[in-house]
Amino acid sequence: MFCQECGQKPATLHFTKIVNGEKTEFHICESCAREKGEGIPGAPNSFSIHSLLSGLLDFEQLGGSGIVGIKQPTLQCEECGLTYTQFSKIGRFGCSSCYQAFESKLDPLLKRVHSSTVHSGKIPKRSGGQIQCKREIEELRRNLQEKIDQEEFESAAQLRDRIRELERKIADL
Repeated sequence: MFCQECGQKPATLHFTKIVNGEKTEFHICESCAREKGEGIPGAPNSFSIHSLLSGLLDFEQLGGSGIVGIKQPTLQCEECGLTYTQFSKIGRFGCSSCYQAFESKLDPLLKRVHSSTVHSGKIPKRSGGQIQCKREIEELRRNLQEKIDQEEFESAAQLRDRIRELERKIADL
């Protein structure tokens, strides 16, 4: 694929911008990217994931009032001495103990970044059949309990049968 700007060099940078729900893709060469002012990974003045995390770490909800402000906590890791302020600037922990030292600040951060604090991961299609079945069974069991609580016994019976079918499938794998 050639650069969409100059049409001469191979496109080495591929950008996807989403502004107000409108998706735009750019496929450009490095020199055209510099001219347009786009960030090039590894180049000076480029945008990095650490910059993103630093920006997210500086902003924190204040007292549930919906007001957003900058707050500089004084948390510090006892093992390596890294402060939360330093972590927010560099975007990396100093040691494994930082996870415990900054634990109270990590859950809200992970919820903002990933919309969850639980990592579900991806499952390989070829070898992950058993894992996918187990996850589906867990979801069906939650739904089954809801149906029982709501006294929707016919729906609950269908869910029960589906769970048994998946359990047999797992036994055969």
